[in-house]
Amino acid sequence: MSQSIKDPSELQSIYALRFSSMLDYRTQVWRILASSYFQQFVRPTDAVLDLGCGYGEFINHIVCREKFGMDLNPQTPAHLAPGVKFLAQDCSSRWQLPDASLDVVFTSNFFEHLPDKKALRHTLLEARRCLKPGGRLIALGPNIKFVQGAYWDFWDHFLCLTEMSLGEAMENNGYRVTRTVSRFLPYSMVNVPRYPFVFLRLYLALPFLWPIFGKQFLIIAERV
Repeated sequence: MSQSIKDPSELQSIYALRFSSMLDYRTQVWRILASSYFQQFVRPTDAVLDLGCGYGEFINHIVCREKFGMDLNPQTPAHLAPGVKFLAQDCSSRWQLPDASLDVVFTSNFFEHLPDKKALRHTLLEARRCLKPGGRLIALGPNIKFVQGAYWDFWDHFLCLTEMSLGEAMENNGYRVTRTVSRFLPYSMVNVPRYPFVFLRLYLALPFLWPIFGKQFLIIAERV
C-alpha cells in the first residue's frame, strides 16, 4: 500500500489491535457481501485484484478465475486463501503485473489511507494500465460528507474523499463512472454490535435503507 504509514511492523500492529477480536465476524460479513452483492460485477472467468486486501476478506470469497491481493501488512499472506497471489508493494509504484492483465480491481476502505491525491492519482493510473479495456474499478470507502468527525477516529486515515471527488478523479484519469452510490454501507465494523447476518442480507436487498444508514460510497468505473 502507498500510505503515510509505510512501516510494515506498524501496519501489522494497527490491524491486529483493530480487528483481532472480530476476524470471524468480518469474514462472515464479507462472505455475504461478496456472494449477495459484489459477485454480480465479477464473472467466473475474470482476473481480479483486491487493492489493500487486508486479511483477504473480499478476495477469498469472490468467485473468479485468477486472484491477486496487494498490501504491505506482513501478516496478510497468512490470511489469504490458497491460490491468491500476493503482491507486497506500494500501490502508487508500478504494479508487478503486465498491461491489460486484469478484469476487475476492487478496493474497500483503502484510498483514505493514502497520503495525498498524488498517490491516489498514481494508483488510479496503475490500475488503469493493468485493467483490460472495459475492465472495472470498484471502490468502496467512507464518505466524508456523512462520516464527518468520526472519520478521524482511525490513526491511519489521511485522505478525505466523497463520491463526487473520487468520481471526478476517475473521470480525469481514464475511467468512465457507470455507477455511483453516495450512501451504501454503514461506516465501520469496529466497536459496533455484531448484528445477525440475516440483517445484512435484508439490508442489501432493500436499497431504500441505504440512504438512512449508509455512510460509505460505492463507485464503479470502467477503463476507457
